[in-house]
Amino acid sequence: MALEKISRVRAVPVVVSGDDIDTDRIIPARFLKSVTFDGLGEFAFYDERKNADGSDKPHPMNAPAARGAGILVSGMNFGCGSSREHAPQALWRRGIRAIVAGSFAEIFFGNATTLGVACVRASREALAAIETWAAAHPGEPMEVDVEARLARFGDASVPVELPDAVRDALLEGRWDPIADLLDNASAVDALAKKLP
Repeated sequence: MALEKISRVRAVPVVVSGDDIDTDRIIPARFLKSVTFDGLGEFAFYDERKNADGSDKPHPMNAPAARGAGILVSGMNFGCGSSREHAPQALWRRGIRAIVAGSFAEIFFGNATTLGVACVRASREALAAIETWAAAHPGEPMEVDVEARLARFGDASVPVELPDAVRDALLEGRWDPIADLLDNASAVDALAKKLP
């Protein structure tokens, strides 16, 4: 089961500003009843995007330029709150393949990166520069360069950070530990036979 090697993500960004965006905002609890994660993408930020009758509210993800966005830009402590795995699953199923934020809640970060979502940290100044550029250039793509640890937008770039182990896993296509186990099933079986 060869996994995609992720060195760069180039996509249209959507900026969801603010600090402490928690998992209940990302995917409201009433949508956690599914047995699989299929279809969760339509419920990402649902209560912030939709009125009670299902019509759209003003929200960055509802903007025409953000349709099909693949990079989410946000603030500090993104993905805090409960440890629900549904939150990164909803974003991934909505098409988000990279998140640029000031910092991440640890469990969200782990759940997202094992889906192959490139989660990178940037300074407040860098986030502000990306947000300003995105507002002036709606619908234009930017790039998260995992290998070079840069976010590129227009003619500018800013440094981003991610742990070496996560960077290496993305670059080498080893970001899903279950796939790693399945790929090495014969070695696991051989070791199991040697154990008392």
